[in-house]
Amino acid sequence: MWICRLLVAVGLQLHLLGRCRASGRRGGAFFYQDVADGGGNGEIHFRGVRLHVESPSVLVSAVQGSSVTLPCHYRYEPELSSPRRTRVKWFWQPTDGGGPEEGVVVALGQRHRTYGDFRGRVRLRRDAPGDASLVISALTADDTGRYRCEVIDGLEDESVTVELEFRGVVFPYYSPRGRYRLNFLEAKRACEEQGAALATFEQLFAAWEDGLDWCNAGWLADGTAQYPVSTPREACGGVDLAPGLRSYGSRHRRLDRYDAFCFASALRGGVYFLQQSRPLNFTEAARACAAQGAEIAKVGQLYAAWRFLGLDRCDAGWLADGSLRYPIARPRPHCGPGRPGVRTLGHPPRHHKHAVYCYRAHW
Repeated sequence: MWICRLLVAVGLQLHLLGRCRASGRRGGAFFYQDVADGGGNGEIHFRGVRLHVESPSVLVSAVQGSSVTLPCHYRYEPELSSPRRTRVKWFWQPTDGGGPEEGVVVALGQRHRTYGDFRGRVRLRRDAPGDASLVISALTADDTGRYRCEVIDGLEDESVTVELEFRGVVFPYYSPRGRYRLNFLEAKRACEEQGAALATFEQLFAAWEDGLDWCNAGWLADGTAQYPVSTPREACGGVDLAPGLRSYGSRHRRLDRYDAFCFASALRGGVYFLQQSRPLNFTEAARACAAQGAEIAKVGQLYAAWRFLGLDRCDAGWLADGSLRYPIARPRPHCGPGRPGVRTLGHPPRHHKHAVYCYRAHW
C-alpha cells in the first residue's frame, strides 16, 4: 500500500486507486481509501474505511398474502461524517438453488427499478441511514427462497443473504380418481388448486420431525418422490429401516405418477363449519357458503385452520375438491384416531348430502 502514498499524477492515481481498494479486502467486509486534501504540497493522505453489510435475521417467516420485511443494514467503520452515494441491489433465488439469481430491485438514492413478478410489490424501507431492508407486499407461494442484499460503493460490494419461508403445514394429497394418479405437473396444479404449493424437501423433513407419518409416496417441489415414516413397519419400507424420509429419488415428471405432499401457508382469513338445518349436496354447499360472503373451503385452508387456529370439529363436511374431511385438534372417542389431525373420508358422489366448511378471507 506504500505506493499509494507516492501518487501525485492524477492519471496514475485513478488507475492504481482501484488496485489499492481491491487489495484492502478483509473477510466479510471491504476497505476503500478516502482521499483527503494534501494541503497543496503534492501529498495524498488516505484513511481506511470499512463497509459492513449485515442482517439481524437470516431466516424470516411470513404468511402467504401478507407483507414482509427482509432486514438488511450497512454501516461504515469508522462512521462517516457525510453520506456516500451507494447502490443497493436485491436478488432472489429458489430455496433449492435450482435456478439462477433473478433481480428484484436496484436503487440508487431515491431512484429505483423493480423486476419481473416483483414489479409494484417491493420497495426499500429506508427508515434510517444505512437501512436497505426489502419490503414485499401481497406475498405469493413463489416468493419463498433466498434473497441477497448487495451494497455497492464505488468499485467494491458486499452482500448478505436472507431466507424467506412461509409458516405453514404439510399435508398429503391424492387425486379424487385414486392413489398414485398424478404426474409432477398434475401434482403441482392439484396443490395450487387447494390453496397450497408442492412441499420442498426441507418442509417435508420439518413435518416428519413434527410427527408426520405417511406410507404413500408423493411428489416434492424438486421433482423427487418421497414419504415420511415415523414408525417403521413392513408396508413402509420394512421394519429394519430407521425412521426418516423414504426417497424414490428424481422421477420422470411426465410419466411417473404418485400422490403429492402440499404445503399450505398460515391463513389470513378463517375457516368455519356452516350450521345448516339440513345436509347439502356439493352444489348446494358451495352456494350456501357464497350466500354468506364466503366460499367453500379448500383442503389447504382447512389444514392451516386446524394447525394454526386450532379448528376442532367432529363433523365431516364438503371441501372445494369434493372431499369430505373434518379437523380434530383434541382427540376424543368417536372422532377418529387418538392423535390430532385432519380426518379424510374420501370423495363421495356429489349428489350425496353432508355439511360444509366455508372460508372467509376477512375474518
